[in-house]
Amino acid sequence: MRFVRYASDGQPQWGVAVEDTVYALADTPAGEPTYQDIANPGYRATVERALETESLRGQPLADVTPLAPVPTPGKITCVGLNYFKHGEEQDEEIPEKPMLFSKSPTAVANPDSAIVHPDDVEDLDYEVELAVVVGKTAKHVDEADARDYVAGYTVLNDVSARDAQFEDEQFFRGKSYDTFAPMGPELVTDDEIDANDVDVELRVNGEVKQSSSTAQFIFDIDEIISYLSDVMTLRPGDVIATGTPGGVGIFREPPELLEPGDTVTAEVEGIGELTNHVVSE
Repeated sequence: MRFVRYASDGQPQWGVAVEDTVYALADTPAGEPTYQDIANPGYRATVERALETESLRGQPLADVTPLAPVPTPGKITCVGLNYFKHGEEQDEEIPEKPMLFSKSPTAVANPDSAIVHPDDVEDLDYEVELAVVVGKTAKHVDEADARDYVAGYTVLNDVSARDAQFEDEQFFRGKSYDTFAPMGPELVTDDEIDANDVDVELRVNGEVKQSSSTAQFIFDIDEIISYLSDVMTLRPGDVIATGTPGGVGIFREPPELLEPGDTVTAEVEGIGELTNHVVSE
């Protein structure tokens, strides 16, 4: 099922997308969903029945303004070096366990909104990622049960200030400037796609910079969720960014970094395109 958070009459609301139409979930008996609801097969069955009885208001998907599916995550936890080719381009050894870092939740930006190029940053980079949105509180979860805790998947662009990252010798500041976590356009449930085998691509001004598949993960979705849940409690609305493939700008020869005026489109098969525009501060 494809859930969409969007603005209608200036107010955020949730809908479910069917082909090119979005249907308002406020019209269901349960009203607007929580992330726990979206993770619940019973809730999704209720939505299916409402669609079958044509009891939900619909409007063209192209007419709504998409919003980030998680505007205020409790936390954004990221997995570094999770594609083989991204490790190769950095001349890094393949990690034996997931390498973790975080982004500030205030970095979230909506689809079609600006990525602000800070004045104090010279090396602004892109990273297409499949992101997991947690739907149930998770602690010490077995890999076999990991998908039960997923509300859905979305696209995240892990925008990075490389000069800040390298200067600090850690990731947090360089990953956490405002607008450095564009997210969207939809939240797609686990029964809709095989998250461990979908194509991912990123384009800058229409030119392909990254192209791979999550089949190239070093650690798959189930391993990541299980590992994280042993380290920390995962809560509904937490976001897990699962890593980026090779082709990032800083490791190109010569580097190809983002500048004001650029248009960046991150795409994950089955979820859609997340487009943002780079502007000066």
